Order: sequence, then C-alpha cells, then structure tokens
Amino acid sequence: MSTTSKILAITAVAATAITGYAIYFDYQRRNSPNFRKSLKKNQLKQKKLKEKQENESKQSKLENVKTALMEDLVKNPIPTDLNEREQFFMEQVAIGEQKSKSNSLDAAICFYKALAVYPNPTDILGVYQKTVPEDVYELIVMMVAIAPTQNISSILNKNPAEMKPTEEDLD
Repeated sequence: MSTTSKILAITAVAATAITGYAIYFDYQRRNSPNFRKSLKKNQLKQKKLKEKQENESKQSKLENVKTALMEDLVKNPIPTDLNEREQFFMEQVAIGEQKSKSNSLDAAICFYKALAVYPNPTDILGVYQKTVPEDVYELIVMMVAIAPTQNISSILNKNPAEMKPTEEDLD
C-alpha cells in the first residue's frame, strides 16, 4: 500500500467516526430528556460563570482606574488659580491626545484633569464623546463616576427648580 492510500484510508475512518458521533449526539439531543437536561444545566453553568467573570473583570478594572486616578491626583494636583487652569487645560488635552494612541488609562487621566478645570463640563464631555477613542471615553466616564470634580458635582447637586432658565437667562 502506498502512503497516499494509507492517508486516504485514515481520513475516511476519521470522517466516518466524526459523522457517526454527530449522528449519535443529534439523536441523544432529540430523544433523551436526561441528555437535554444535562445540556441545559451545562449551558446555565457556563452562562453564570461568564457573568461572574465579567463582573470580576469590571470590578478589577474599576479598582485599577480608581487607584491610578487617585495616585495621579496626589502626585499632580489640579491647580486652583484661573490663569494656571487655562494653561493646565490646554496642556492636559494635548498630552491626552498624544497618549490616547498608546496608553488609554494615562490619556483618560489627562482628559479627566482637563475636564476638572473646564468651566462647563457637559460641553467638554460632548466634545470628548465625539473626538476621543471609545475606550478612553469610557474610562473618563468611569473616573467621573468614581471621583466627580467640583464643577460636575455642582451640576449633579442642583435642584430641578434651580435648573430651569430664568428670564435673565433667556435674554
């Protein structure tokens, strides 16, 4: 027997075995209630395991973002002087744009710090959503949820009656 005929024979046997197993599996799936129950149990176990892993990964990501943000804010605090804030904003946006291509966490920290000194945070968040990569934007939103800046917390703490425009605002 030549090597090609041996290979063909082995391939034919393997294909027959795989086809036979597929037919047997399909028969069991259709006709055996215990087999169907075990398949459903396995599917539920896999689904629960997947959800658990997703939750754990989200929690670990949240913790990593929180520690990185807090460490950076301690090392490089946000300026309080108005002139310094303008310059700080421009620097942080420029650094964030450069880092967004390589390190999304560092870029998000820079954009967060720029957001913290910007007078109207809702406007800059809209700009970020359109211009910043999606993974960086998600990190920025996560950072705002972890440690809202003073200008954001003032918006969140307003009463709905205070948010209605007055006649002076409309003029």
